[in-house]
Amino acid sequence: MASPAAEPTIFSRIVAREIPATIVAETDHVIAFNDIHPQAPVHVVVTTKTQLYRNVGELAAGDPALLAELIAVAGRVADEHCSGEYRLVFNTGASAGQTVFHVHAHVLGGGLEEGTLGGQ
Repeated sequence: MASPAAEPTIFSRIVAREIPATIVAETDHVIAFNDIHPQAPVHVVVTTKTQLYRNVGELAAGDPALLAELIAVAGRVADEHCSGEYRLVFNTGASAGQTVFHVHAHVLGGGLEEGTLGGQ
């Protein structure tokens, strides 16, 4: 787990409103915002407001209720932005594409076909 004294992640800076983002959903513990480099017609990042957990495995082990809340927010975002049809992707580790080590999920939707990520 990240130490409490760790440098704030870009997501923590978005939570603190230090970096602008288009926020599409928010609870006391979770925030969702449009990805700045979308890989699909709908691409929303859903993350925890705490940066204590670096990835979904750490979150599941450390706070299953917070993981459930993150997934519930992702579902609401998908209902609102892509008629409830979506992919929910967690990247874990640099070689799997994780670039921000603050647990987060990607809600991807909007006419995706099997084997694609938005026109790639």
